[in-house]
Order: sequence, then C-alpha cells, then structure tokens
Amino acid sequence: MDNSATPEQTDAASFSQPASSPPPRRAPRILLFAIIADLVLAADVISKVLVVANLPERHRPVRILGGAIYLEQTRNSGAAFSLGTGFTIVLTAVAIAVVVFIVRTAGRMRSTGWAAALGLILGGALGNLTDRLFRAPAFLRGHVVDWISAFGPHGEHWPIFNLADSAIVCGAILAAGLALFGVDLDGRAARHARE
Repeated sequence: MDNSATPEQTDAASFSQPASSPPPRRAPRILLFAIIADLVLAADVISKVLVVANLPERHRPVRILGGAIYLEQTRNSGAAFSLGTGFTIVLTAVAIAVVVFIVRTAGRMRSTGWAAALGLILGGALGNLTDRLFRAPAFLRGHVVDWISAFGPHGEHWPIFNLADSAIVCGAILAAGLALFGVDLDGRAARHARE
C-alpha cells in the first residue's frame, strides 16, 4: 500500500500552511504591560509619600551607599532636568497625551519587550502626572517630588530625580533598543527586515 501523497495533495497542504508563524498572543503581553505600569506607579507614589513624610525640604541630605546616593526632597515644576519650569500646565497636558497614546498603542502589542518598555514609561508618566494633578501649588500645576541625587548632594553631578523618572528612562532605552533591532509591537521583525 502506497502512502505517498499525490502532487495535488502536496500543493494543497502547502497552500493551507501559513507562510509565517502567527504573532504571539496579545493577552499575556497586555497583562505584563499592566502589571509593570501598576508596580512602577505604586512604587513611585509610596516612595514620594515616605519622602514627604520623613525628609523635609531643605533638610540635610541623607548619604547612603558610601555617597553613591544622597536622599533629599526637592520640588520640580518643570520637566526632567528642571527644564521648562514656567510651563507646568503645558507639561501636564503633554503627560496626559503621552499616557493616552501609550494606552491606545497597547491594544496592538504582542511583544514582551515592548510590553515591558511601554509599561515602564506609562507607570513613570502616571507617577509624575499624579504629582502634577494633586500636589501644591494647584491642580494641573503641581510640582513633582524628586528625591534621589546621584554621586553627590544637591544634584551636583546629576539632576535630582525620582523612581518615575528612572522608569521612564529605562523604558525609553529599552524601546530604542527594540526599534534598533527592528522588533515591531506585534513581536515580529520589522517589515524591512523580513523583505
């Protein structure tokens, strides 16, 4: 008995097979994205509450890790590195736009790397946006609590930052790496790399 397939059957079988593997499922990546964003937001909010309660402004910086880190509370009305200090409301609007864009983009996400990158950026953006909305001096004009000074007190060597800032920078570096290596949001190589 001959079990070999006829040419017609072979052609039909190859036609029914997908040309490329399907993209990874979206649900686990969305869950990872949400978990990372929630953890970053929670860590940032909790750390700022503790800093405000235990480390008054203009208090002598607390030296830890042999001077690699100094803890001191400052308030930042501007963006990262204290840029745009006179445009707090504009920066708040930009932060809201970034959050909306990331949440809308997440619906197309099937890449674990992009889930991590966008989760870090979203969590950080929400952390600082929370300050803009609810901290003094007023709604939409709140000053962000910064409290980490690297390699010296008073931001001598590097601007004072917070956990939200760190998450945004790490997420942006990861996103840049993914883009550099041609990884799309859907988890596959970029189109130009496939062609």
